[in-house]
Amino acid sequence: KGHGKAGKKSKKARAEGSAEGEAAVPAVRLFSRDGAAVAEEVPNAAAWQDGAVLHIGDARYRVERNPPALTELRLPRSLLAGFPVCPKVSAEFAAPQHCLFRWFREQRPAGGGDAAGEAWVETAAAERVFTPSNALVGLRLKLRCTPGDGEQRYGPAREVESSGPVEAGPGACTFDARHLYTKKVCDHGSVRAVSYNILADTYAQTEFSRTVLYPYCAPYALEIDYRQNLLKKELAGYSADLICLQEVDKSVFVDSLAPALDAFGLEGLFRIKEKQHEGLATFYRRDKFSLLSQHDITFSEALFSEPLHKELCEQLAKYPLVQEKVLQRSSVLQVSVLQSTIDPPRKLCVANTHLYWHPKGGNIRLIQIAVAMSHIKHVACDLYPNIPVIFCGDFNSTPSSGTYSFISSGGIAEDHEDWVSNGEEERCSMSLSHPFKLLSACGEPAYTNYVGGFHGCLDYIFIDKNALEVEQVIPLPSHEEITTHQALPSVSHPSDHIALICDLKWK
Repeated sequence: KGHGKAGKKSKKARAEGSAEGEAAVPAVRLFSRDGAAVAEEVPNAAAWQDGAVLHIGDARYRVERNPPALTELRLPRSLLAGFPVCPKVSAEFAAPQHCLFRWFREQRPAGGGDAAGEAWVETAAAERVFTPSNALVGLRLKLRCTPGDGEQRYGPAREVESSGPVEAGPGACTFDARHLYTKKVCDHGSVRAVSYNILADTYAQTEFSRTVLYPYCAPYALEIDYRQNLLKKELAGYSADLICLQEVDKSVFVDSLAPALDAFGLEGLFRIKEKQHEGLATFYRRDKFSLLSQHDITFSEALFSEPLHKELCEQLAKYPLVQEKVLQRSSVLQVSVLQSTIDPPRKLCVANTHLYWHPKGGNIRLIQIAVAMSHIKHVACDLYPNIPVIFCGDFNSTPSSGTYSFISSGGIAEDHEDWVSNGEEERCSMSLSHPFKLLSACGEPAYTNYVGGFHGCLDYIFIDKNALEVEQVIPLPSHEEITTHQALPSVSHPSDHIALICDLKWK
């Protein structure tokens, strides 16, 4: 194209009787890696090879096709001593695991005082994740990243500086003692599963949360940047193979959790609730599992549009008040089918959900869980016959509830008291059943949610007891640890829920 334009220009110059036009067109030639001239009739795909040299007049340009390049490099806003700093790295024709990382700290000025600002000292760290020590409190960090593609090709480096200095950490956290049990990833015959409602920022940052729900929590400890530091350290320290999270803000997933857990070998999937800015996230360890398929649904949509739920839908139509409430909810179910990378015939159906929250919403939760069980049956019995199920989530249901009873026993009678959880006018009696033999892997703890006005067990990891067994349950923090700062969340715990963790193995 350039050649053509130059040709037109020189013709015009000649037409005007000027000799300058001739001199303005430099010679353009392409030479292969070994120095041979590339003929003009050679097709582009063959002509433009890595290492070829383009001559334009006296200038020389080395040809690189699709060179590794960074499209984004960002550090978190809040840096705490003792907590992992996980940069967000996006690249084209490169992968974060093949990039080179060099970390720098600000030069501390002689004689104390404030940091000098522009003089940087390289640290010994050369990994993607850097954990600043207490010695770096008060100093800013800088990261230099060189993008690579795994084939010894590297692109131009970029640098990013932290917006603020490293701050002191909170000291002991509720999860520190739990990490003693989870230092290593389990062997390939076992699976470590985590289920955790991480408290969405969209709920933590309201005036109601600060003054009514969590008045005991220091305002800075409710800030998203602060909580993310705790969360990333907590989750990374569990060395999990599967992590099912609830109340995940979309921006937290994209900018914080996915990049951080990616650095620790976990791949993330996200499903948002349409009416909220939060949803569900499922992470799986890349060297243990690959993703075969996803089967996510919104309960209200699936109930009224999928033939699978036709019978339940017809029964619900008899109760218009309840039907309307079910329709209004935006609760979702995330279902992922994973395949073992070591033993490919071994597959898992991993389900993750967060049911309706209202204390009087037992009847709504029963409808939601009935839809969930039918959908999981379709995936784990029809699409992938006889694959084991792991069903995690915040079920907003105590062990004495109809929902818990239905999941663990396989059925519920039409006269169960939860059908009238919101009074007689919203009664919707029906009997339900499902074919699975499910067991709560972590049992029935005294509580998994501990706030000022309530504590109770609402979260579970249900497993298919025909195919899986519990190897160990990681103990929950002690009551003293939970109540050190009155209740949750706190400066040492990022959520109002507690993570459930267990090691499972195939029977």
